[in-house]
Amino acid sequence: MKIGLVTDSTADVPVELRERYEIEVVPALVNIKGQSFADGVDITREEFYNRLPAMNPMPTTSSPSVGSFQERYEKLLTSGAAQVLSIHPPNNLSGIYNAARLAAEGFGGRVHVLDSGQLSLGIGFQVLAAAEAIARDVLLEGVLEIVESVRKRVRVAALLDSLEYVRRSGRVSWAKAMLGSLLRLQPLIELRYGIVLRLGQARTRLQGIERLVEALDSWGPLERLAVLHTNAETAARKLLEEVRDRVSTPLLVVNVTPAIGTHVGPNGLGFAAVPIDNR
Repeated sequence: MKIGLVTDSTADVPVELRERYEIEVVPALVNIKGQSFADGVDITREEFYNRLPAMNPMPTTSSPSVGSFQERYEKLLTSGAAQVLSIHPPNNLSGIYNAARLAAEGFGGRVHVLDSGQLSLGIGFQVLAAAEAIARDVLLEGVLEIVESVRKRVRVAALLDSLEYVRRSGRVSWAKAMLGSLLRLQPLIELRYGIVLRLGQARTRLQGIERLVEALDSWGPLERLAVLHTNAETAARKLLEEVRDRVSTPLLVVNVTPAIGTHVGPNGLGFAAVPIDNR
């Protein structure tokens, strides 16, 4: 029984893996001076981050339309899929999940929409686990169990260059209160189950990277690992070399979607990882 797989661009699944597993990706939208840009279609990530510091007013983000999800579901179901699995960012951080859920209502239970509780490769690793299981002809119930296992274990942490973009987003309750004390510090954050947590802060970028690696090592042995960045390719590649021996599977380096970068700012570094154990 064929299963179709859908996600959105906030999952940051690299193009080559999307194509290999035939993953349908609906682009998130970034709004710049009243004009909407589809992530990866109308604007590149490098162009967005290069322009971001000078943008006034600040860009905003919005969810794809319900119709855009309906089109993907219809495409998969009419091309032979018996069921569709659709995996998206947490409902409390984005309207994307709700748009997908509303779109699924018109397909009589054949489309299953999941809240990943994560962003970037935190979603993407769940999508890839589903894709690999589908490629092995695992039935839907088994695919859902595999995705749930990854969802419980996946971790995403980041070192931000500034708290300013998080504060402006208005989506992190503690960010506004902490701004004064962190003006000259670089915050470390973690996302778990849709909640942005403070891991601490660093006085220098070098110190912040050291603490970020310490956090990674505290997660224990890893199944999957990706280095995330917001237009900090050189630093990300250097970090990749430092942590390469933490996992035996291929590592990914991803320039994070503008739909997330709008809220965290440029020059961020981070990890998405799937520990073997759920700590």
